[in-house]
Amino acid sequence: MIPRSHDYVEYCRETATHVETLHDLALRGAGKEEITIAINQRIVDEVALGPGDDLIDIGCGDGTLLRLAARTGVRSALGFLATKEEVALVKATGLDVRQALSDRLPAPDASASVVVCNSVLLIVPREKVPPSLREMHRVARPGARIFIGEIPFVPGPPPEPQFDSNWQTLVYLYRKHGLRTCLGMARRMMYWKLTGKPMVIRDGTQVSFHASAEEFLTLASEAGLIPVRHWRHDYPDTRNNFLFTKAEA
Repeated sequence: MIPRSHDYVEYCRETATHVETLHDLALRGAGKEEITIAINQRIVDEVALGPGDDLIDIGCGDGTLLRLAARTGVRSALGFLATKEEVALVKATGLDVRQALSDRLPAPDASASVVVCNSVLLIVPREKVPPSLREMHRVARPGARIFIGEIPFVPGPPPEPQFDSNWQTLVYLYRKHGLRTCLGMARRMMYWKLTGKPMVIRDGTQVSFHASAEEFLTLASEAGLIPVRHWRHDYPDTRNNFLFTKAEA
């Protein structure tokens, strides 16, 4: 049996190791580049990102938001990713990206006029969500705009089943997810065999954290964030987006 791991950091590292296109780091799936751009453009509009802003993007994926920010003329745009493998790939495109987890950001206090954390907290262990929110509050300036997006309000789907043989695993993946996913797993199985590394299916996209709008607003308020508004996300529509600010000094 091939065991499964839902450690999101290891999943991000695995994704970066086997990346086919930079967009793979956005963790949205193949052929969804336009969706990624549209979501990030919506974020730019919601936070009114513009010249003079200092942006921190926690979990910046393939760097789409950082590139859009540069086009608006921001003063600075800094992204954080969970692993050094991801950082190396995105940094090679000329963006300012550093390795960090959401609950420990190597950024000075009150250094950002805009803080974004989109489609990140849902894969973070629940116990690390409150310290992550406190970190967002810490790095934000008084009056900053803080966007926290794609918080599921329902649990994620159940974990994929485990099978006794590689062949059963590949057949299931082909029937459930198609040829590309099946071939991707076959390549990883070959890699594991050639390198002697343990065979582990890493699925960091499994939802670890979900909360109703009311519950999440309470958590954010306890971290010092002041709600501005929240709304239903478009794709998928089982998540909420939130806009906060930080009290003026």
